[in-house]
Amino acid sequence: MTDTLADELLELALQAARRAGELLRDGRPDDLAVAATKSSPIDVVTEMDLAAEKLITAFLAEHRPDDGVLGEEGSATEGSSGVRWIVDPLDGTVNYLYGLPTWSVSIAAEYRGETLAGVVEVPMRGETFRAVRGGGAFLGGRRLAHRPAPPLDQALVSTGFNYVADVRAHQAEVAHRLIPLLRDIRRGGSAAVDLCDVAAGRLDGYYERGLNPWDFAAGELIAREAGALTGGRPGRRPDRDLTVAASPGVFAPLQGLLEEFGAWHD
Repeated sequence: MTDTLADELLELALQAARRAGELLRDGRPDDLAVAATKSSPIDVVTEMDLAAEKLITAFLAEHRPDDGVLGEEGSATEGSSGVRWIVDPLDGTVNYLYGLPTWSVSIAAEYRGETLAGVVEVPMRGETFRAVRGGGAFLGGRRLAHRPAPPLDQALVSTGFNYVADVRAHQAEVAHRLIPLLRDIRRGGSAAVDLCDVAAGRLDGYYERGLNPWDFAAGELIAREAGALTGGRPGRRPDRDLTVAASPGVFAPLQGLLEEFGAWHD
């Protein structure tokens, strides 16, 4: 039953993500406006975030009206089926606002608290990442696998920064301490894309503090199904304090440094 359910949820996630991606790519107005702000004046929501979430939640409700939903832009229903959809209609909103290509639609489906299926649609790359629990991760028709782990000083690692100034300042201090110990650090602007790039072997690792479930739910499953290790602080799952994903040989030393440097607090 779970396998059948996972396949059904994956197919719905693929359809919803594709439709939202097309809306965002083809419907972006030249005079795109900021509709609201969240944690700070530079943490923005655009009219297109809201439109994409409305499209996704309406599509899911039409096909599975008894499911719960948790969406970045305010959708929150409990549901009665045991399934909960976790939706980021536009991950990388600031990139989108500026016309940069690194943004995505992220949709994951949980069943009784375990993520069964995840899709990350990256329209400006023409890429669709997908995974079901226990079934591997794929980009289009290609099965994904993490990069062979290099020594830490040859690892390319990505991260992100919070929009609250004090938090971002501490994150910059952590990055300052990490950079001499790595090949380099990248900052892409979409957590979901970074996690998928770990899965695709384009990055050796990724970490970030301050993520919400909709930021990492789909991408974390995709990275894990590609053989990467994922977690938070040592012994914990990814959460708001810290999310880490990396090739197995990079994960433990990177996680250890992040704990030592206090990447999970101000």
